[in-house]
Amino acid sequence: GITVCAMNLLFYAALQRIPLGICVALEFTGPLFVATLGSRRLLDLVWVGLAIAGIALLSPFAGISRGLDPQGVALALAAGACWGLYIIFAQKAGAELGARTSAYGMAIAAVLALPFGFGAAQAHLADPHVMAGAAVVGLFSSALPFYLEMLVLARMPARVYGMLVCLEPAGAALTGFLFLAEKLNLLQCAGIAAVIAAAFGTAVAARRPAPSPA
Repeated sequence: GITVCAMNLLFYAALQRIPLGICVALEFTGPLFVATLGSRRLLDLVWVGLAIAGIALLSPFAGISRGLDPQGVALALAAGACWGLYIIFAQKAGAELGARTSAYGMAIAAVLALPFGFGAAQAHLADPHVMAGAAVVGLFSSALPFYLEMLVLARMPARVYGMLVCLEPAGAALTGFLFLAEKLNLLQCAGIAAVIAAAFGTAVAARRPAPSPA
């Protein structure tokens, strides 16, 4: 619950400063590094290196013509770190609580985030349009995705799920272009592509679990 709260607060703070596609790509590095954590295979180090190259291309120092906000990049990377921690904690909690893990985690995150949200939205609490928009954001950005993720993971191999999730940065970049008029330069597009390739390679090269002895 704590990591979900921190991840969302940091992510939305980053969105105020950098484009959507770049923000998602930087956040995605958290699960990527968790996937390769502790690996001794050279191939996994290649994927980590590719991800680092992508982050470098998305850094504020790449592309002098359009540098990114350093604070926004740092916030997105911090959100990625929280995402990575969430994966580790959720695996442990899920072993004990099962599908209830998501509900408990979201409830804890909501309580922790309430003071931050209330302080920022206090002047708009009586505006039905703002509150309706906030409810839609909460439903489609957290509640529904986490619930669907639990259903999918119960029916789909983790490798397949990991490969499909790798498309998230590209989808975010396309969404930002279509609905938010966000345009990325070639270096930034290359950085997103590098992160996607690293995540996809990690999912494909992941070791299959060893069969249990009969």
